[in-house]
Amino acid sequence: MTSSSETGGITGTRDKNYDLIWYVEACLDNALRLETYIQDAERDDDRELMDLFHKAQSDSRKGAEMGKQLLRERLSA
Repeated sequence: MTSSSETGGITGTRDKNYDLIWYVEACLDNALRLETYIQDAERDDDRELMDLFHKAQSDSRKGAEMGKQLLRERLSA
């Protein structure tokens, strides 16, 4: 199987810090999107989905915080 993902040759962003910034942004975007899903589950009184989406949102926030901390450490060094 061949990977077709861009690794920096085309965009000029072959940089692990860029990858880390992307990861943080993706985690934060996911946390925001999950808020909509949580509201949908609440509207339908679906406790099981609410619990799942709350956990996923918490995990996304945790990932973002971990990524931000690592980015701070790398950029201040």
